[in-house]
Amino acid sequence: MNGTGTGTAGGRYAPAPGAAPLPRMVRAQAWLETRTQLRNGEQLLLTVVIPTLLLVLFSAVDIVDTGRGSRVDFLAPGILALAVLSTAFTGQAIATGFERRYGVLKRLGASPLPRWGLMTAKTCSVLVIEALQVLLLSVVALALGWSPHGNPAAVLLLLLLGTAAFSGLGLLMAGTLRAEATLAAANLVFILLLVGGGVVVPLERFPDAAQSVLRLLPVSALSDGLREVLRHGTGMPWGDLGVLAVWAVLGLGAAARFFKWE
Repeated sequence: MNGTGTGTAGGRYAPAPGAAPLPRMVRAQAWLETRTQLRNGEQLLLTVVIPTLLLVLFSAVDIVDTGRGSRVDFLAPGILALAVLSTAFTGQAIATGFERRYGVLKRLGASPLPRWGLMTAKTCSVLVIEALQVLLLSVVALALGWSPHGNPAAVLLLLLLGTAAFSGLGLLMAGTLRAEATLAAANLVFILLLVGGGVVVPLERFPDAAQSVLRLLPVSALSDGLREVLRHGTGMPWGDLGVLAVWAVLGLGAAARFFKWE
């Protein structure tokens, strides 16, 4: 006779309750987070529809002077950076902020899944969504005539560091501000970085004094780094990687220090 519990003298089996293995709990939570994001219409608008429309519109219509070469070759790396920003920062900040407001994080924090495991699951969910974004945007860009170059390892490293930087900043915002303030601030930052982060408008179009500041922004470092690799075929863009690494350390460190679960 087979059973899944602890045997007794009477031949019956009693259940043996206990937490599932940690990797299984993290996978289950990550899958739940991913499905929740993909079913959210507002999140899909932010992470999929807006980047795709911007890529198609600015590639097809000469709205912004992108300099020499094909417009899509300039725009595609910037839109990939925007996709990382929309998912790792804006989307995650808003979702986590309202989970904190409604007490979801407090309840999950009391579950067998440790808090660092919950954050790991959220990070895995972000990476899955970003992979889908990169795949979709790359297909659209290739259909528009995009000709990428460069080292895939450099692209992957830029995307991972960009994700770490934006995730830290998003969690910091969600864990310290009220949900409504997070919603407003995250969307405002998204718009400001879209305009002034070198995503669709070259930084060279801004005054010299502003350029030196804008280049230190994480979205500028990510878009410029991706553009150097994918458009110009350069090796590792160490300067941009350094900027992203600094933002990642500062953002994640501050989030770990100041994040409030209630």
